Amino acid sequence: MTVLRSLVVLLVLPFLVPAATASPRVQNAPAKPPQNSAPAVAQGFKAEFVANLDEVQEKIMELAESVPADRYGWRPAPDVRSVSEVYMHIAGGNYFLATFLGVKPPKMSGDIEKDVTRKAEVLGELRKSFEHLRAAAAGVADLDKPVKMFGAPTTYRGVLMTVLSHLHEHLGQSIAYARMNGVVPPWSR
Repeated sequence: MTVLRSLVVLLVLPFLVPAATASPRVQNAPAKPPQNSAPAVAQGFKAEFVANLDEVQEKIMELAESVPADRYGWRPAPDVRSVSEVYMHIAGGNYFLATFLGVKPPKMSGDIEKDVTRKAEVLGELRKSFEHLRAAAAGVADLDKPVKMFGAPTTYRGVLMTVLSHLHEHLGQSIAYARMNGVVPPWSR
């Protein structure tokens, strides 16, 4: 029995001595992150919304820039939106959907889908609409705030979800339009 006890002490002793002699400050010190660790990623719905908005905006803008100016009037069939009208519909949607977050759209005269058709103007209006939308989303403090949208109850979170759905829907439409005009989306090359 004493041999067994001595063997246990010999096996356990190396683990007990460092723990007993370590200074309390070292024991309670927070663990240092590895030097090559990635920066902390923002979490939560708003951070995820912004990341998704960044991605869809980048794709829409890259695609709009890639389509030749002479194709902005192209439409796949009569009475269907042209390339420029799709992009201006996106811009108009950015302005309009932000109203459900309590943000007024900029003053405009006329119908931007019909009036803004030149590539440079379309790109400028798209950028402006994304800045407007981003500012509206940044001002949201209570994601659970109730609001009526198209006559149905929802929340500010629901509005932001609708914004993303709308953007992705028309990104897909824009990809189809671009491909029908021989333009490969830049991120697919």
